[in-house]
Amino acid sequence: MEKTILRNEVRETLAKMTATAYRDQSFLVAKKVLQEPYIIEAKTIGLTISNKPEVDTIHLIEALWQLGKKVAVPKCNPKTREMSFYVIESFAQLETVYMHLREPIPEVTEFVDANEIDIILVPGVVFDTHGYRVGYGGGYYDRYLVNYTKGKLMSLLFDEQLRASVPKAPHDCPVDIIVTPTKRINCVAQRGANKNG
Repeated sequence: MEKTILRNEVRETLAKMTATAYRDQSFLVAKKVLQEPYIIEAKTIGLTISNKPEVDTIHLIEALWQLGKKVAVPKCNPKTREMSFYVIESFAQLETVYMHLREPIPEVTEFVDANEIDIILVPGVVFDTHGYRVGYGGGYYDRYLVNYTKGKLMSLLFDEQLRASVPKAPHDCPVDIIVTPTKRINCVAQRGANKNG
């Protein structure tokens, strides 16, 4: 119940963001992400095609292509609630599916195994500084990340999506880094500080 309340509260706040603020703040986040050492070193980056009010990833994807990065985006299976990543080289390789989500067309894209992805940009609605998140309720990323052991997890969000704490379960996979228009949070260090004190 608490997750639903938090999710709705943050969504209402984000819905009030002006188009200009949305564009400018998304640009600031993307600019910071492109300077991240983990992104610079990565060959293959996993991320979703954003839907408002998420931080815009369209321009970020274009910038990653220009840097010669492989961009992998998820395809969800609503029956099993599982997802797979496929490398896209153009937005023409996407199709619009349920809930207005844009996903890769498997027939024209290359499947990529979890251990080939160097970093995954994990979406969500609400986050805390330890990297725990409240997602959209489908559980797709939670299922996928259980078997993702190779690389780093990063989340891009607006400052309005950050809270002191969020409800968490033992199986939740927290992210390593959070980037907002005004902050870069090392969630691993935050979790370590919490354990020590």
